[in-house]
Amino acid sequence: MDVQAYLKRISVKKEEQLTLEYLAKLQKNHMENIPFENLDVTRKVEIKLIIDRFHEKVMGNGRGGFCYELNGLFQLLLTNLGYHSHLIACTVKKPEGWAKADTHAAIIVHLDRPYLVDVGFGDSVRQPIPLTGVEQTDVSGTYRVIQTEQGSFDLQRFDENQWQTLYQFTTAVKNIEDFTEGCLYNQTSPDSTFTHGDIVTIATADGRITLSGLTVTQT
Repeated sequence: MDVQAYLKRISVKKEEQLTLEYLAKLQKNHMENIPFENLDVTRKVEIKLIIDRFHEKVMGNGRGGFCYELNGLFQLLLTNLGYHSHLIACTVKKPEGWAKADTHAAIIVHLDRPYLVDVGFGDSVRQPIPLTGVEQTDVSGTYRVIQTEQGSFDLQRFDENQWQTLYQFTTAVKNIEDFTEGCLYNQTSPDSTFTHGDIVTIATADGRITLSGLTVTQT
């Protein structure tokens, strides 16, 4: 991985101190410079879980991607910078119920404590969030991560005067290859959110710009 090219793409300079503040800058700038998008899915361009292909698409071609590509690359960047991090598997909560289990990839970064980091979930928390239940607010909303009675964790956002779960996860270490079934499902299944039309979304300093089908929404 060309670390300098990656940092240039997200408009961040390399720093020697691997602090929480630097991690937060990396995450925020990543989300403001690299979009989440499913354009390969809707055009039947197969996405394979090969990091070199992710790098060529996102860095070489100036594209975005979906969770496996974005979090797969970002986790590798964090490793190259010296952060102790690993991928995790998450199950997304939809209005009608749970999506297919463990088909979303996110990241755990270990500093003074574990932090959830995710640059591949569209409109979501823009800074590392600890797994302690503490509330964090940014321009996109107020979030927390709580532990369930079963020992897993829920990422939640405060919407409509109540906490709503975005996805559930454990901290078990995953490799990118562990998402092979999920990647295939999200590209091909009629039950996948990503097979029904174009989705492109990118964070801005004060909101978000989203293309859904032929509709552009700026918030």
